This record gives sequence, C-alpha cells and structure tokens, in this order.
Amino acid sequence: MLIRCYRTRILRRNDCIILNNKEMYLTTEKKQEIFEKHGATATNTGSAEGQIALFSFRISHLTEHLKVNKKDYGTQRALIGLVGKRRSLLDYLKRKHIDRYRAIIKDLNLRK
Repeated sequence: MLIRCYRTRILRRNDCIILNNKEMYLTTEKKQEIFEKHGATATNTGSAEGQIALFSFRISHLTEHLKVNKKDYGTQRALIGLVGKRRSLLDYLKRKHIDRYRAIIKDLNLRK
C-alpha cells in the first residue's frame, strides 16, 4: 500500500515502515527481541524491565540523531521526556524491587 502525503513517501512492507526509502530503526522484531531479553516473555510488554530497556534503546538512537542534527529541538524535547519516563520507572523498581533494579542497571550498563 502506497500513501502519498505532501513530499513524503510512505511505504508499508511486512509491518516495517519505510519512510523516504529509509527503514525505521525500531521494528516489531526488534521490540520483541528487547522484551524477550529483558522482560519475562516476548508478550510481556508491560514489565518495568522491558519498558526500561525499550526506552534505553530509543534514548540511544535519539542521542545519535541529535549528534548529527544539533538544532532538532523537537527530538531534543522527546529525548528529555523519554529520560524522565525511564527515570520514574527506575525509581519505582528501586522502591519496590531493589534486586530487579540492580539487575536491570547492570544489564543495560546504566550509571548508578
């Protein structure tokens, strides 16, 4: 299915969105891989560890993007929001399950 909207070309192919001939960095397969590794199962997308791992992946991608595009303030704002969400999930784990908190910090090589 091909959709034209202004000067942007969007093409859908097997749940992977290609925008202007560039593949999206976060595909369904990549999300499943992250949740399998850090969550209990691939379908347990609500676990705090899985969400923190997904946020960390997105944060690293946006950080690399901002190194190239220094004046992209929309992305900068989104990055700050993601860091805040990850921080609040980490705070929750630290309050409720300190062993799970220490494990995810060690797995993702986050500071603290």
